Amino acid sequence: MLRDDIKAATITSMKAGDKERTAALRLIGAKIKDRDIEARTGKAPDNDDDLVTEVLQKMAKQRRESIQMYEDGGRQELADQEKAELAVIEEFLPAMLDEAATKAAIEAIKAEVGAESIKEMGRVMGELKKRHGAELDMGLASALVKASLS
Repeated sequence: MLRDDIKAATITSMKAGDKERTAALRLIGAKIKDRDIEARTGKAPDNDDDLVTEVLQKMAKQRRESIQMYEDGGRQELADQEKAELAVIEEFLPAMLDEAATKAAIEAIKAEVGAESIKEMGRVMGELKKRHGAELDMGLASALVKASLS
């Protein structure tokens, strides 16, 4: 399981004395625990790896946004720190589909559900997320679905 891989990596990094990596892994662990607490009151995903992947994707998105803001603001040392954290987070994320594979998945779902107008974008996006949620950049997918249905 992904959760166990993260715990093992944390222990390995602590033993190796890699403070930055250890800090990033502990941050990941804390976010996962926060999500576990949230899941107690709501509907938790059936698969634990889906929950962990969801947390990692959210963290990666936050890091990318922060990197952009820091670079725009001229704070390269903070951007570098965020990049290091992002590298650790991405180690545990599943491989993302490239643009061509994303387009192919969109076209297959479009044909299957019979979507032809922008009004049916929600159906296509819902099915896309259900089938490929962990391996998709949903921002890119949304733009591609919108372009495909326009």
